[in-house]
Amino acid sequence: MDHRQSNLQSPVHLSIAEAIGSIPFLSELPAAALAPALAHAAIRHHPANQTILLENDWGSSVYFVLSGWLKIRTYNADGREITLNIVGSGEIVGEMAAIEQAPRSTDVLSLTPATIVNIPAEDFVRLLTTEPLAGMRLAQLMARRLRQVNRRLRLRESNSSSRVADTLLFLVEGQGKTVAKGMEIPNLPHRELSSMSGLARETVTRVLAKMEAAGLVDRSNDMMLIPDVAALEASIV
Repeated sequence: MDHRQSNLQSPVHLSIAEAIGSIPFLSELPAAALAPALAHAAIRHHPANQTILLENDWGSSVYFVLSGWLKIRTYNADGREITLNIVGSGEIVGEMAAIEQAPRSTDVLSLTPATIVNIPAEDFVRLLTTEPLAGMRLAQLMARRLRQVNRRLRLRESNSSSRVADTLLFLVEGQGKTVAKGMEIPNLPHRELSSMSGLARETVTRVLAKMEAAGLVDRSNDMMLIPDVAALEASIV
């Protein structure tokens, strides 16, 4: 699992060059390859609950998250909101539309105040075509996301406890932060976990209460602590 520890302290006052160090996708690329890609980059700040990208908008930019949490969502045929992912610092969004030169397939909203780096799509695509390591990084990212989707699809018919546990492990893999007592992930509203797991919100609330009583999670603050990730994995049946 790719557990991240953020070293970003104050994104409000960062320059583009300083921000790159907090983005795994970009941080180890050669400076000569990065310079043209960042020539028109900009840092933008968004308050909580703001729509950043809209489904069917043209993919004119790619975004790297410096701080905060973003929700990627779509809607099913019945108009029900589906949360596809929650992304945080170091993650990339909007890359598929840029590569395909097509409209966006999802909405992206800020769950918390967020700071992002905006790179024009043409500059990002040029980076991929001129720097092999950038292309390899993107391929690795796509492979990780595909594995996550496959695992979640396999568990769609599992019991409610397994589906909530898998949703938490999905967040651990994408956004887990190592702390002294275990792994931390964002303590999301139950409606978001409900949307991600495909369960009723009341079911999610009941399962989380049982998990907390069993010592599998601790929801005492804005972050959710998972003391033993292996134990949470073992709870999936």
